[in-house]
Amino acid sequence: MTASTPRTPDSSSPGPSKPGPNTPGPSTPRLFGRGSWGEAGRIGDILRKETIGGALLLVGAVVALGWANSPWSAGYDALRAVTFGPAALHLDLSLATWAADGLLAIFFFVAGLELKREFVAGDLSDPRRAAVPIAAAVGGVAVPALLYTIVNLTAGSGQVRGWAIPTATDIAFALAVLAVIGRHLPAALRTFLLTLAVVDDLLAIAIIAIFYTDDLSVGPLLAALVPLALFWFLVQRRVRSWWLLLPLAALTWALVHESGVHATVAGVLLGFAVPVIRSQRAGGPDAGPGLAEHFEHRFRPISAGFAVPVFALMSAGVTVGGMNGLVVALTDPIAVGILVGLVVGKPIGILAATWLVARFTRAELDDGLAWVDVVGLAILAGIGFTVSLLIGELAFGAGSVSDERAKIAVLAGSLAAALLATVVLRIRNRAYRRIEEAEAVDADRDGTPDVYQREM
Repeated sequence: MTASTPRTPDSSSPGPSKPGPNTPGPSTPRLFGRGSWGEAGRIGDILRKETIGGALLLVGAVVALGWANSPWSAGYDALRAVTFGPAALHLDLSLATWAADGLLAIFFFVAGLELKREFVAGDLSDPRRAAVPIAAAVGGVAVPALLYTIVNLTAGSGQVRGWAIPTATDIAFALAVLAVIGRHLPAALRTFLLTLAVVDDLLAIAIIAIFYTDDLSVGPLLAALVPLALFWFLVQRRVRSWWLLLPLAALTWALVHESGVHATVAGVLLGFAVPVIRSQRAGGPDAGPGLAEHFEHRFRPISAGFAVPVFALMSAGVTVGGMNGLVVALTDPIAVGILVGLVVGKPIGILAATWLVARFTRAELDDGLAWVDVVGLAILAGIGFTVSLLIGELAFGAGSVSDERAKIAVLAGSLAAALLATVVLRIRNRAYRRIEEAEAVDADRDGTPDVYQREM
């Protein structure tokens, strides 16, 4: 089929449309289906934690930006430059480097856990469900990178090196904005945004490992396989003892850091090593959460509530230099490329990829959804903060003029994307709220809404 526009929610909508002569049958592929009730509950728990993390992330960024542009900016620079760590292991790093290389490894560890769980035991273990967010994430990476490169082609190869900056969606920031402006949006849209951002993180870490590793030392990289293999062996045997696992994880991180590959890659590899499904000896997949979900519950609050906000505090502090400085920074080709990539490239890439999946699989949007909902989410995905700042530092060097201008552009582009998405999604949120007020959500004594039970 062609991507026809489904019904638009309004106050008179009585609920999901009944099958008719032109209504797709049960076998028709659906985009943004609500998934299973158990998965919906798990996703809801993740969203609540990431929303709180997004608020803390915003606080860290605002404090850093205000501090760096205050009369006490020298104190901010001095704090970032504080060095500590064992020099014998080449880990006498500045506080800013510890935040970028160490704390973000926790963030990517959680991302690795989440991604593996989604594709092993989540709703996205179904290839038909996985196709949409994967395609959307790829489109949302490719188009911004292409637009940035086009803008900076004539500016020199040094500036083109920042092509990956506008490719990353900040999951915590985006979900925090969505929680404020889209409380009544269907859960399937939130799940789509979360999954897209997780796949986006995986693509980002692959880009970092492949394109931003300048000096590779093979010896430490091969040596990192030893503690990683031991970590894998223990977690496969469902060992949870922190005094065994944490030293192995830290040694893996240190050796990857020493190899020249960005140390956050170690976080993803460790996350992928953790099993998702419980062993048959422990009762099998029906006996409760596996080790990956257990670790995710333990480490997500640390990631969202501490690691990412501290990274924002250490990285978002950029001296703007007043209105003239802001104009100069935002007219630089690097900044223009980032702005175009985040605000224009992200929505185009995500929408185009999603539409192509619908076009070639003859899929329909799920009942009650419209393409304007996807437009709003695609714009919201243009919020790029945590990983974008990290890639900017890797591309241009922390503290360089180009890095400073990249930071300003990331902040401005993310703000613009958030405001534009607010306009679209607030309108849609009001429409869905009217539907919720007109319809009573039924639930049986077991607490599972009937709409989920009908699909079981």
